[in-house]
Amino acid sequence: MSTIVRRHAYAYADYLRMDDATRDLKLEYIAGDVYAMAGGSVRHSTVSVNMTRHLANQLDGKLCQVGNSDLRLRVLTTGLATYPDVSVVCGTLQLDPEDPSGHTITNPVVLVEVSSPSTKDFDRGEKADHYRTIPSLRELLLVAHDARLIEVWRRHGDDWTLDVVRDTGQVELQSIACRLRLDDIYKDPLG
Repeated sequence: MSTIVRRHAYAYADYLRMDDATRDLKLEYIAGDVYAMAGGSVRHSTVSVNMTRHLANQLDGKLCQVGNSDLRLRVLTTGLATYPDVSVVCGTLQLDPEDPSGHTITNPVVLVEVSSPSTKDFDRGEKADHYRTIPSLRELLLVAHDARLIEVWRRHGDDWTLDVVRDTGQVELQSIACRLRLDDIYKDPLG
């Protein structure tokens, strides 16, 4: 999880003003609390960039947009506002009606979180629970930073199923017709 900035029952509008005013820091909003998001490691960055690049290449020319961790997401059903490592929106982009800046998406089809030692429990637990309430979300990937392992959560009606892909396997993203090889996602040209 991230470090709390101040425990206070902030309104969402207050959070937006704070987050938009902070250039060097990303803030997360959960149930009135505002948290400073922790920075990632070199390995985290490598895996996130590889994931973003491979998705963007495969979706080029389709009515989908791939966002990196600079794109804010709001879960309208729970109020969570955060910055997933990778997001994919297809079709019509829906922005948060309460964000006057127009910088917050609300309708991802795919979300990706790359774990770190400080966030892995939160990402797999509470944050994933928030994400699974997004009506448009079809697939959620929880990517290990320290092992070749991706948990793929898929929506089937009102239910979610889990597939775990390891080692040299590949992830089939059915909702966007993309295939991700773990060899490509975990490739590190510097070592």
